[in-house]
Amino acid sequence: MLCSGSTATQGRYAKNISRTTDFLLSKCRDNGLIGDPNSDVRYTYGHGFAMLFLSQVLGEEGLIDRREELIEALNKSVKFCALAQTASGGWGYVSAKDGNDYDEGSTTITQVQGLRGCRNAGIPVPGEVIDAAKQYMYSCQNEDGGISYSSKQMGTSRAAITAASLAALYNAGDYDGKHVPKMLEYCKKTLYDLGREDQAFGHWHYTYLYYAQVVYRQGDELWLPFRNKLYDRIVGEQKSDGSWDGQINATYVTACNLIMLQQDLGYLPIFQR
Repeated sequence: MLCSGSTATQGRYAKNISRTTDFLLSKCRDNGLIGDPNSDVRYTYGHGFAMLFLSQVLGEEGLIDRREELIEALNKSVKFCALAQTASGGWGYVSAKDGNDYDEGSTTITQVQGLRGCRNAGIPVPGEVIDAAKQYMYSCQNEDGGISYSSKQMGTSRAAITAASLAALYNAGDYDGKHVPKMLEYCKKTLYDLGREDQAFGHWHYTYLYYAQVVYRQGDELWLPFRNKLYDRIVGEQKSDGSWDGQINATYVTACNLIMLQQDLGYLPIFQR
């Protein structure tokens, strides 16, 4: 809804976005967590996505009282995120303290994007937190350029995690570090043709949600032909009621597809070149 250009006060989905903002703000706890650790066994996922959403809302919020409420919540959420980081620089499904310092790639990426969204919106983010997260992603890289699921479980490279790590590294300001070219090469070989039939990897929509961001950042020479293939596939798989099916559930997959289809509108700071 935000990707379409609506805000909490203007546009077709203003009411929906405003209600979602109210809901997430109501879930902000005193320690900065946005969510409920008693009912969500993977609460850092929700926390990261909530930070990202609220930071994008803040950038377009004109009401002073609501801006102050968002700023207070996001400042606390950044502090929680910093304290939840593991000794290796990543994040797990729960805080480092609650999860015995376990971390893995997909949750780490969610936190980095959320933190970048906050920084874009003017919320202070400690540089050492981002630097440690970057080092964590580097530590998960294999010889083929791809990224393993976790620094605690190094193994075969995973296309989804590699694409998401690239998007997160861009968000962290690393566009051409020594680790990036091999990651780009791995992703282009593995994902640019939308996944060959002989390649099996899970979470297609999760993968391309992030890889679309990566290719878009490469410029129109790569993006435009890739976009045409990607959009043709997505449109061709849409159901008659407007939704899409896939792993996790229809709401999740539909949201991922709509974000991808609106990638090059460039309305949100987190997705801009």
